[in-house]
Formats: sequence, C-alpha cells, structure tokens
Amino acid sequence: MLLPELRKIVCEMNKVLPKERLVTMTSGNVSGRDPETGYVVIKPSGISFDDLTPESLSIVDLEGNIIESDLAPSVDTPTHLVIYRKMAHVNGVVHTHSNYATSFAAVGMPIPAVLTAIADEFGGPIPCGPYCQIGEEQIGEAVVEHIGHSPAILLQNHGVFTIGASPKAAVKAAVMVEDVAKTVHLAMLKGKLIPIPEEEVQRAHRRYVEKYGQK
Repeated sequence: MLLPELRKIVCEMNKVLPKERLVTMTSGNVSGRDPETGYVVIKPSGISFDDLTPESLSIVDLEGNIIESDLAPSVDTPTHLVIYRKMAHVNGVVHTHSNYATSFAAVGMPIPAVLTAIADEFGGPIPCGPYCQIGEEQIGEAVVEHIGHSPAILLQNHGVFTIGASPKAAVKAAVMVEDVAKTVHLAMLKGKLIPIPEEEVQRAHRRYVEKYGQK
C-alpha cells in the first residue's frame, strides 16, 4: 500500500470534519500531497466519514490519474489538483459547507477582520471568490486567483476551501473559519461591526506567526 503514513493522517483529518460539525452526511473532504512523489491522497466520492479507513482513500497524481484506489476519488479532486499544481507550498486542502461561513458565501460577502482571531490566523479579511461551476477546474482556478495570503477562502454560493502546509494545518484553518464566522454573524445581529485597523491586523498576524506555539 502506497503512502501509509499520509493515508493515516488524511483519514484522521477527514474524520475531524464531522466531529467539528463542518460537514453533513458525505459532503466535504480533506486531501494531502506527498512532497516527494507529488501524489495526492483524497477522500473517495460519496463515502461516509464513519466508514473511512486509510486503506479506502484514493491516491491520484497531479493530473488526476488514479495511482492506487478501489473507489472513485472525490468529485472535488480537480479542484484540489489545480491548487496543488499552482501553489507549491500547499500540501493540504480542505473543502466544507460549514453553516456560518457558507452563509457569508451565500451573499457573496468576505468575513471582515473584526476579531483578533481573524487577524492572527488569517492576516486580514477572509476573501470571497466568485461563483464557479462545480465539477471541473474553475473552482480551483478561483481559489488560486482570489485567496491571496489567506489560508482560507469562501466561494460565492458554494462553500469554504482552506489550504495549509499539511492536511492538519488546512483542517485547523477550516475549523477557525467556521468559529470566527459564527462570532461575526452574531455580532452583526447586535450592531455595526468595528474593523481592526490594517496596520494592527498585520502586526497581530506577524506576532502570531513568529511567536505563537512551540518553536
């Protein structure tokens, strides 16, 4: 079996999505890229998260050719592959339709930088890209074009994509997107949002990147 360790990680990260209530039924997926081979491990299409095992995951190359799989890979595979081909620093991609974040996507609205958590994790507003047809490479192209320096993006009328240096980092970003989206939604019910000044957003983000966690 190819890439057993990456299969294990991607399987574990997929199971985080329903645990954190970021997906329902079989929607959503996590993938991971092996930097040495370039192969991508991704959730199979339409399989329950409860039924996922490392062995059941699909492995494809960057052109979408199946390298090792008994099941058809996710229908979102073309999106993931565009991101991996065009963003060399990315080795993890997540797609969800988490409720609060996707509610912003439904109105084509970025999530503004009105919380220190947004400044820290995302370095600015979480952008919202345009509507794209599902099923081909348009979504991946929109992610690459509009995500900027953020690890997360909303796509109008669709949902959330996050990226990271690993599947775990991309899943963390997906969890954080939903968390801040909920808080911003609740704040909008209370009154006018108060944006954090751009220079303070950048200062907070630099501090978070440089000093947060164990180095």
